Amino acid sequence: MQMWELPERAWVGGVEYRIHGDFRDILRIFRYLDDPELAEPVRWAIALALFYEGQIPQEHQAEAVAFLVEFIRCGQSEAKPGPKLLDWEQDAAVIVADVNRVARTEVRALPFLHWWTFMAYFNAVGEGQLSTLVSIRDKLARGKKLEKWEQEFYQKNKSRVDLRKRYSAAELAERERLERMLG
Repeated sequence: MQMWELPERAWVGGVEYRIHGDFRDILRIFRYLDDPELAEPVRWAIALALFYEGQIPQEHQAEAVAFLVEFIRCGQSEAKPGPKLLDWEQDAAVIVADVNRVARTEVRALPFLHWWTFMAYFNAVGEGQLSTLVSIRDKLARGKKLEKWEQEFYQKNKSRVDLRKRYSAAELAERERLERMLG
């Protein structure tokens, strides 16, 4: 991918496909990729169907997934994975507020905003609500000591700071069964 261009099409298996590159399209894909109710192959099949216009033949799906992943990473190679510090749905309100501040517009009102442009805004977010949440999550995940003001913030905003785990219906049912057994 060319870093100075915003990809609108992909070549997969020698065929050109139009892609859905609006930031809302990618966030919708994330919702399915994170859905604990779906098996991983189903998640990726849905992601491909949402991202590409047209059906990708089975023999080219690995190539299509690779392009989608590279697109999501904005053409950058993968960094070392660390602890999960962000949830696009749980943190949506603070992400939008900080991105809007950087973009100097309400990005949700735009008819189209390329994912790479959205991520450029996102990466330009400096000090703010989101950086506070992520910084505290990072320290907690790495077992580092919180500053006094961070401890106070965490105690007042625990439900915002702690990332919620998504459970499948089967996991929720088992959890309820165990809770009933334990009284």
